[in-house]
Amino acid sequence: MSDIEIGRAKRARRAYAFDDIAIVPSRRTRDPKDVSVSWTIDAFTFTIPVLAAPMDSVVSPATAIAIGKLGGLGVLDLEGLWTRYDDPEPVLAQIRKLAPHEATAAMQRLYAEPIKPELIKARLAEIRTAGVPVAGALSPQRTQEHYKTVVDAGVDLFVIRGTTVSAEHVSKTVEPLNLKEFIYELDVPVIVGGAATYTAALHLMRTGAAGVLVGFGGGAASTTRSSLGIHAPMATAVADVAGARRDYLDESGGRYVHVIADGGLGSSGDIVKAVSVGADAVMLGSALARAEEAPGGGWHWGAEAHHAELPRGHRVEVGTVAPLEQMLFGPSDTADGRVNLIGALRRAMATTGYSDLKEFQRVEVVIAPYRQS
Repeated sequence: MSDIEIGRAKRARRAYAFDDIAIVPSRRTRDPKDVSVSWTIDAFTFTIPVLAAPMDSVVSPATAIAIGKLGGLGVLDLEGLWTRYDDPEPVLAQIRKLAPHEATAAMQRLYAEPIKPELIKARLAEIRTAGVPVAGALSPQRTQEHYKTVVDAGVDLFVIRGTTVSAEHVSKTVEPLNLKEFIYELDVPVIVGGAATYTAALHLMRTGAAGVLVGFGGGAASTTRSSLGIHAPMATAVADVAGARRDYLDESGGRYVHVIADGGLGSSGDIVKAVSVGADAVMLGSALARAEEAPGGGWHWGAEAHHAELPRGHRVEVGTVAPLEQMLFGPSDTADGRVNLIGALRRAMATTGYSDLKEFQRVEVVIAPYRQS
Protein backbone atom coordinates (compact mmCIF):
# COMPACT_ATOMS: atom_id res chain seq x y z
CA MET A 1 0.00 0.00 0.00
CA SER A 2 1.49 3.32 -1.05
CA ASP A 3 1.87 6.16 1.41
CA ILE A 4 0.15 9.51 1.07
CA GLU A 5 2.17 12.68 1.45
CA ILE A 6 0.84 14.86 4.26
CA GLY A 7 3.63 17.35 3.69
CA ARG A 8 7.31 17.25 2.74
CA ALA A 9 8.29 15.95 6.18
CA LYS A 10 5.50 13.44 6.80
CA ARG A 11 3.84 10.60 4.94
CA ALA A 12 0.85 8.56 6.09
CA ARG A 13 -0.76 5.23 5.31
CA ARG A 14 -4.38 5.20 4.15
CA ALA A 15 -6.61 3.37 6.62
CA TYR A 16 -10.26 2.38 6.35
CA ALA A 17 -13.23 2.40 8.70
CA PHE A 18 -16.13 -0.03 8.40
CA ASP A 19 -18.13 2.67 6.59
CA ASP A 20 -15.44 2.73 3.88
CA ILE A 21 -15.85 -0.90 2.83
CA ALA A 22 -18.53 -3.33 1.68
CA ILE A 23 -18.73 -7.05 1.01
CA VAL A 24 -19.60 -8.50 -2.39
CA PRO A 25 -21.85 -11.49 -3.20
CA SER A 26 -20.21 -14.48 -4.90
CA ARG A 27 -21.55 -17.10 -7.31
CA ARG A 28 -23.24 -19.09 -4.54
CA THR A 29 -25.99 -18.33 -2.03
CA ARG A 30 -27.22 -20.34 0.94
CA ASP A 31 -30.22 -20.73 3.19
CA PRO A 32 -29.58 -18.58 6.32
CA LYS A 33 -30.76 -21.52 8.44
CA ASP A 34 -27.78 -23.54 7.20
CA VAL A 35 -25.24 -20.94 8.34
CA SER A 36 -23.25 -21.44 11.57
CA VAL A 37 -22.17 -18.37 13.57
CA SER A 38 -20.63 -20.31 16.46
CA TRP A 39 -17.03 -19.85 17.55
CA THR A 40 -14.66 -21.56 19.97
CA ILE A 41 -11.98 -20.09 22.21
CA ASP A 42 -9.91 -22.44 24.33
CA ALA A 43 -12.33 -25.04 25.75
CA PHE A 44 -15.42 -22.88 25.30
CA THR A 45 -17.80 -22.89 22.33
CA PHE A 46 -20.36 -20.11 21.96
CA THR A 47 -23.30 -20.27 19.59
CA ILE A 48 -22.99 -16.57 18.70
CA PRO A 49 -19.76 -14.56 18.22
CA VAL A 50 -20.74 -11.83 20.68
CA LEU A 51 -19.00 -10.65 23.84
CA ALA A 52 -20.79 -7.95 25.80
CA ALA A 53 -18.29 -5.21 26.65
CA PRO A 54 -17.24 -4.76 30.30
CA MET A 55 -19.01 -1.42 30.71
CA ASP A 56 -21.44 -0.55 33.48
CA SER A 57 -24.06 0.63 30.99
CA VAL A 58 -23.99 -2.76 29.24
CA VAL A 59 -23.17 -5.60 31.66
CA SER A 60 -24.47 -6.30 35.15
CA PRO A 61 -24.41 -9.77 36.71
CA ALA A 62 -28.01 -10.18 35.53
CA THR A 63 -27.27 -9.20 31.91
CA ALA A 64 -24.11 -11.32 31.89
CA ILE A 65 -26.32 -14.28 32.80
CA ALA A 66 -28.91 -13.36 30.17
CA ILE A 67 -26.29 -13.03 27.42
CA GLY A 68 -24.71 -16.32 28.48
CA LYS A 69 -28.04 -18.10 28.22
CA LEU A 70 -28.52 -16.65 24.73
CA GLY A 71 -25.21 -18.14 23.57
CA GLY A 72 -22.81 -15.23 24.00
CA LEU A 73 -20.42 -14.09 26.72
CA GLY A 74 -21.07 -11.23 29.11
CA VAL A 75 -17.88 -9.70 30.51
CA LEU A 76 -18.31 -7.93 33.84
CA ASP A 77 -16.25 -4.82 34.58
CA LEU A 78 -14.55 -5.71 37.86
CA GLU A 79 -13.67 -2.05 38.41
CA GLY A 80 -17.23 -0.89 37.91
CA LEU A 81 -20.15 -0.02 40.13
CA TRP A 82 -20.96 -3.65 40.94
CA THR A 83 -17.64 -4.08 42.73
CA ARG A 84 -17.72 -0.68 44.42
CA TYR A 85 -21.25 -0.61 45.86
CA ASP A 86 -23.33 -3.25 47.62
CA ASP A 87 -26.35 -1.88 45.78
CA PRO A 88 -25.36 -0.01 42.61
CA GLU A 89 -28.93 0.57 41.41
CA PRO A 90 -29.35 3.98 43.12
CA VAL A 91 -25.99 5.04 41.66
CA LEU A 92 -27.05 3.96 38.18
CA ALA A 93 -30.30 5.88 38.57
CA GLN A 94 -28.33 8.95 39.60
CA ILE A 95 -26.05 8.70 36.55
CA ARG A 96 -29.05 8.43 34.23
CA LYS A 97 -30.51 11.66 35.62
CA LEU A 98 -27.35 13.78 35.51
CA ALA A 99 -27.45 16.95 33.45
CA PRO A 100 -24.90 16.91 30.59
CA HIS A 101 -22.78 19.69 32.06
CA GLU A 102 -22.37 17.89 35.41
CA ALA A 103 -22.09 14.27 34.23
CA THR A 104 -18.30 13.92 34.04
CA ALA A 105 -17.52 15.48 37.43
CA ALA A 106 -20.34 13.58 39.14
CA MET A 107 -19.23 10.26 37.67
CA GLN A 108 -15.66 10.91 38.78
CA ARG A 109 -16.94 11.26 42.34
CA LEU A 110 -19.15 8.17 42.15
CA TYR A 111 -16.35 6.01 40.77
CA ALA A 112 -13.94 7.19 43.47
CA GLU A 113 -15.56 4.64 45.81
CA PRO A 114 -12.95 1.89 46.44
CA ILE A 115 -13.18 -1.50 44.76
CA LYS A 116 -14.09 -4.18 47.30
CA PRO A 117 -12.57 -7.66 46.81
CA GLU A 118 -15.52 -9.32 48.55
CA LEU A 119 -17.86 -7.81 45.93
CA ILE A 120 -15.68 -9.14 43.11
CA LYS A 121 -16.13 -12.61 44.54
CA ALA A 122 -19.86 -12.17 45.11
CA ARG A 123 -20.62 -10.88 41.60
CA LEU A 124 -18.65 -13.62 39.87
CA ALA A 125 -20.25 -16.25 42.10
CA GLU A 126 -23.69 -14.95 41.12
CA ILE A 127 -22.90 -15.48 37.45
CA ARG A 128 -21.36 -18.90 38.02
CA THR A 129 -24.40 -20.08 39.98
CA ALA A 130 -26.53 -19.44 36.90
CA GLY A 131 -24.54 -22.03 34.95
CA VAL A 132 -23.11 -19.78 32.23
CA PRO A 133 -19.44 -19.07 31.40
CA VAL A 134 -17.91 -16.48 33.73
CA ALA A 135 -15.75 -13.64 32.44
CA GLY A 136 -14.43 -10.57 34.22
CA ALA A 137 -12.27 -7.67 33.08
CA LEU A 138 -9.62 -5.55 34.73
CA SER A 139 -7.50 -2.75 33.32
CA PRO A 140 -3.74 -3.36 33.12
CA GLN A 141 -3.26 -0.89 35.98
CA ARG A 142 -5.54 -2.89 38.32
CA THR A 143 -4.64 -6.41 37.23
CA GLN A 144 -1.72 -6.87 39.62
CA GLU A 145 -3.84 -5.69 42.54
CA HIS A 146 -6.95 -7.80 41.99
CA TYR A 147 -6.19 -10.76 39.72
CA LYS A 148 -5.71 -13.24 42.58
CA THR A 149 -9.14 -12.37 43.94
CA VAL A 150 -10.61 -12.88 40.46
CA VAL A 151 -8.93 -16.22 39.86
CA ASP A 152 -9.78 -17.49 43.34
CA ALA A 153 -13.40 -16.49 42.78
CA GLY A 154 -13.43 -18.58 39.62
CA VAL A 155 -13.50 -17.23 36.08
CA ASP A 156 -13.56 -19.16 32.84
CA LEU A 157 -12.06 -16.31 30.82
CA PHE A 158 -10.00 -13.40 32.13
CA VAL A 159 -9.99 -10.13 30.16
CA ILE A 160 -7.34 -7.43 30.44
CA ARG A 161 -8.86 -4.46 28.65
CA GLY A 162 -7.68 -0.90 28.29
CA THR A 163 -7.80 1.85 25.69
CA THR A 164 -4.54 0.35 24.51
CA VAL A 165 -2.53 -2.53 25.97
CA SER A 166 1.03 -3.35 24.96
CA ALA A 167 3.34 -6.21 25.73
CA GLU A 168 6.13 -3.73 26.35
CA HIS A 169 4.94 -1.03 28.75
CA VAL A 170 7.79 1.17 29.98
CA SER A 171 7.67 3.08 33.27
CA LYS A 172 10.35 4.63 35.49
CA THR A 173 8.04 4.83 38.51
CA VAL A 174 5.79 1.75 38.46
CA GLU A 175 6.69 -1.90 37.98
CA PRO A 176 4.83 -2.80 34.77
CA LEU A 177 2.71 -5.90 34.36
CA ASN A 178 4.76 -8.61 32.65
CA LEU A 179 2.06 -10.07 30.45
CA LYS A 180 4.06 -13.09 29.34
CA GLU A 181 4.84 -14.20 32.89
CA PHE A 182 1.36 -13.31 34.10
CA ILE A 183 -0.48 -15.27 31.41
CA TYR A 184 1.88 -18.24 31.76
CA GLU A 185 1.16 -18.50 35.49
CA LEU A 186 -2.63 -18.35 35.12
CA ASP A 187 -4.78 -21.44 34.70
CA VAL A 188 -7.43 -19.64 32.64
CA PRO A 189 -7.35 -18.27 29.08
CA VAL A 190 -6.69 -14.54 28.82
CA ILE A 191 -8.10 -12.09 26.29
CA VAL A 192 -6.09 -8.87 26.10
CA GLY A 193 -6.35 -5.56 24.29
CA GLY A 194 -6.90 -3.13 22.75
CA ALA A 195 -4.41 -3.33 19.98
CA ALA A 196 -4.64 -1.52 16.69
CA THR A 197 -1.54 -2.48 14.70
CA TYR A 198 0.11 -5.59 13.32
CA THR A 199 3.21 -5.23 15.48
CA ALA A 200 1.38 -4.54 18.74
CA ALA A 201 -0.94 -7.49 18.16
CA LEU A 202 1.90 -9.84 17.27
CA HIS A 203 3.68 -9.01 20.53
CA LEU A 204 0.47 -9.60 22.50
CA MET A 205 0.03 -12.97 20.80
CA ARG A 206 3.55 -13.94 21.83
CA THR A 207 2.61 -13.43 25.49
CA GLY A 208 0.32 -16.46 25.29
CA ALA A 209 -2.99 -14.60 25.05
CA ALA A 210 -5.92 -16.68 23.81
CA GLY A 211 -7.50 -13.66 22.15
CA VAL A 212 -6.64 -10.08 21.19
CA LEU A 213 -9.13 -7.23 21.33
CA VAL A 214 -8.83 -4.86 18.37
CA GLY A 215 -9.72 -1.21 18.78
CA PHE A 216 -8.56 2.10 20.13
CA GLY A 217 -11.01 4.77 21.22
CA GLY A 218 -13.50 4.03 18.49
CA GLY A 219 -16.65 3.51 20.52
CA ALA A 220 -19.76 5.66 20.60
CA ALA A 221 -18.94 7.01 24.07
CA SER A 222 -15.24 7.65 23.41
CA THR A 223 -13.56 11.00 22.81
CA THR A 224 -10.03 9.61 22.54
CA ARG A 225 -9.63 11.02 19.04
CA SER A 226 -10.47 14.57 20.13
CA SER A 227 -8.70 14.28 23.50
CA LEU A 228 -5.47 12.56 22.47
CA GLY A 229 -5.55 12.76 18.67
CA ILE A 230 -5.36 8.96 18.49
CA HIS A 231 -7.72 6.90 16.36
CA ALA A 232 -7.60 3.54 14.59
CA PRO A 233 -10.03 3.06 11.67
CA MET A 234 -11.43 -0.34 12.46
CA ALA A 235 -11.51 -2.13 9.10
CA THR A 236 -7.77 -1.63 8.65
CA ALA A 237 -7.02 -2.35 12.31
CA VAL A 238 -8.87 -5.69 12.28
CA ALA A 239 -7.30 -6.71 8.97
CA ASP A 240 -3.82 -5.84 10.27
CA VAL A 241 -4.33 -7.87 13.46
CA ALA A 242 -5.73 -10.76 11.40
CA GLY A 243 -2.47 -10.61 9.46
CA ALA A 244 -0.55 -10.88 12.73
CA ARG A 245 -2.69 -13.91 13.65
CA ARG A 246 -1.80 -15.60 10.35
CA ASP A 247 1.92 -14.94 10.75
CA TYR A 248 1.91 -15.98 14.42
CA LEU A 249 0.16 -19.21 13.45
CA ASP A 250 3.18 -20.05 11.28
CA GLU A 251 5.71 -18.74 13.80
CA SER A 252 4.25 -20.74 16.69
CA GLY A 253 3.75 -23.94 14.77
CA GLY A 254 -0.05 -23.83 14.75
CA ARG A 255 -1.21 -21.80 17.75
CA TYR A 256 -4.34 -19.87 16.78
CA VAL A 257 -5.08 -16.61 18.59
CA HIS A 258 -8.59 -15.24 18.24
CA VAL A 259 -9.17 -11.73 16.92
CA ILE A 260 -12.05 -9.87 18.58
CA ALA A 261 -13.19 -6.54 17.12
CA ASP A 262 -13.89 -4.07 19.92
CA GLY A 263 -15.20 -0.65 18.88
CA GLY A 264 -17.00 1.05 16.02
CA LEU A 265 -19.68 -1.66 15.91
CA GLY A 266 -22.88 0.32 16.08
CA SER A 267 -24.95 -1.68 13.60
CA SER A 268 -25.36 -5.20 12.25
CA GLY A 269 -23.56 -4.16 9.06
CA ASP A 270 -20.49 -3.19 11.10
CA ILE A 271 -20.48 -6.65 12.70
CA VAL A 272 -20.69 -8.28 9.27
CA LYS A 273 -17.78 -6.23 7.99
CA ALA A 274 -15.68 -6.88 11.11
CA VAL A 275 -15.88 -10.63 10.45
CA SER A 276 -15.26 -10.11 6.72
CA VAL A 277 -11.85 -8.52 7.40
CA GLY A 278 -10.76 -11.17 9.89
CA ALA A 279 -12.56 -10.98 13.25
CA ASP A 280 -13.52 -14.25 14.94
CA ALA A 281 -15.96 -12.46 17.24
CA VAL A 282 -17.07 -8.98 18.26
CA MET A 283 -17.24 -7.16 21.59
CA LEU A 284 -20.33 -4.94 21.66
CA GLY A 285 -20.93 -1.87 23.78
CA SER A 286 -23.42 0.68 22.46
CA ALA A 287 -25.18 -1.94 20.32
CA LEU A 288 -26.22 -3.82 23.49
CA ALA A 289 -26.64 -0.73 25.66
CA ARG A 290 -29.87 -0.18 23.68
CA ALA A 291 -31.41 -3.38 25.09
CA GLU A 292 -34.25 -3.05 27.60
CA GLU A 293 -32.29 -5.08 30.16
CA ALA A 294 -29.13 -2.95 29.86
CA PRO A 295 -28.24 -1.36 33.22
CA GLY A 296 -27.61 2.01 31.57
CA GLY A 297 -31.33 2.44 30.94
CA GLY A 298 -30.81 4.01 27.53
CA TRP A 299 -27.52 5.73 28.47
CA HIS A 300 -24.04 4.50 27.63
CA TRP A 301 -20.58 5.23 29.04
CA GLY A 302 -17.21 3.57 29.46
CA ALA A 303 -14.36 3.72 31.95
CA GLU A 304 -12.78 6.61 30.06
CA ALA A 305 -15.78 8.80 30.90
CA HIS A 306 -14.90 8.94 34.59
CA HIS A 307 -11.09 8.86 34.49
CA ALA A 308 -9.88 10.80 37.51
CA GLU A 309 -7.29 12.88 35.65
CA LEU A 310 -8.09 12.92 31.91
CA PRO A 311 -11.59 11.82 30.89
CA ARG A 312 -11.62 10.62 27.29
CA GLY A 313 -15.27 9.77 26.94
CA HIS A 314 -18.72 10.86 27.98
CA ARG A 315 -22.13 9.58 28.85
CA VAL A 316 -24.23 9.39 25.68
CA GLU A 317 -27.92 8.71 25.20
CA VAL A 318 -28.45 5.69 22.96
CA GLY A 319 -32.09 5.03 23.77
CA THR A 320 -33.87 1.78 24.46
CA VAL A 321 -34.88 -0.22 21.39
CA ALA A 322 -35.92 -3.78 22.25
CA PRO A 323 -35.41 -6.68 24.68
CA LEU A 324 -31.98 -8.28 24.55
CA GLU A 325 -33.15 -11.48 22.87
CA GLN A 326 -34.90 -9.48 20.15
CA MET A 327 -31.83 -7.26 19.72
CA LEU A 328 -29.78 -10.35 18.95
CA PHE A 329 -32.24 -12.63 17.14
CA GLY A 330 -35.14 -10.47 16.00
CA PRO A 331 -37.62 -9.99 14.62
CA SER A 332 -36.75 -6.40 13.81
CA ASP A 333 -39.26 -3.63 13.33
CA THR A 334 -36.61 -1.12 12.21
CA ALA A 335 -34.47 -1.04 9.08
CA ASP A 336 -31.38 0.63 10.54
CA GLY A 337 -29.35 -2.40 11.63
CA ARG A 338 -29.92 -2.00 15.36
CA VAL A 339 -32.12 -5.08 15.90
CA ASN A 340 -31.65 -8.74 14.89
CA LEU A 341 -27.86 -8.45 14.85
CA ILE A 342 -27.27 -12.19 14.52
CA GLY A 343 -30.00 -12.60 11.93
CA ALA A 344 -28.30 -9.96 9.81
CA LEU A 345 -24.95 -11.71 10.12
CA ARG A 346 -26.50 -15.02 9.08
CA ARG A 347 -28.22 -13.43 6.08
CA ALA A 348 -25.06 -11.65 4.94
CA MET A 349 -23.11 -14.90 5.13
CA ALA A 350 -25.87 -16.77 3.31
CA THR A 351 -26.19 -14.10 0.61
CA THR A 352 -22.47 -14.30 -0.12
CA GLY A 353 -22.41 -18.10 0.01
CA TYR A 354 -20.45 -18.86 3.18
CA SER A 355 -21.40 -21.46 5.77
CA ASP A 356 -19.31 -20.47 8.82
CA LEU A 357 -17.32 -17.58 10.22
CA LYS A 358 -13.89 -18.88 9.21
CA GLU A 359 -15.06 -19.25 5.60
CA PHE A 360 -16.68 -15.83 5.66
CA GLN A 361 -13.33 -14.21 6.44
CA ARG A 362 -12.46 -14.98 2.80
CA VAL A 363 -15.35 -12.97 1.34
CA GLU A 364 -14.51 -10.34 -1.28
CA VAL A 365 -14.32 -6.82 0.12
CA VAL A 366 -14.38 -3.58 -1.88
CA ILE A 367 -13.69 0.05 -1.04
CA ALA A 368 -17.11 1.69 -1.11
CA PRO A 369 -17.29 4.76 1.15
CA TYR A 370 -20.77 5.21 2.56
CA ARG A 371 -22.38 8.59 2.05
CA GLN A 372 -25.64 9.18 3.89
CA SER A 373 -27.95 11.59 2.15
